[in-house]
Amino acid sequence: MTAEEIKLEKDKKKKAHWRRWGPYLSERQWGTVREDYSANGEAWQFFPHDHARSRAYRWGEDGIAGISDNHQRLCFSLAFWNGED
Repeated sequence: MTAEEIKLEKDKKKKAHWRRWGPYLSERQWGTVREDYSANGEAWQFFPHDHARSRAYRWGEDGIAGISDNHQRLCFSLAFWNGED
């Protein structure tokens, strides 16, 4: 057996949990209802897709260099703040 096949076999038999942790990448959000700051509650007209590249998101879960468990119950990521937004 190759080293990869041995790892897969151990995982299958629940002897090793090598797939428990892995990369975590949140899907980029834009214009969600939580981001609606319009006067009349028209989120989709207030925040067009073209604005997505130049807006600061207050309620997003985006992360850089993140990892999570295989169920994404526990997620770790770096967060940066430019000191202004």
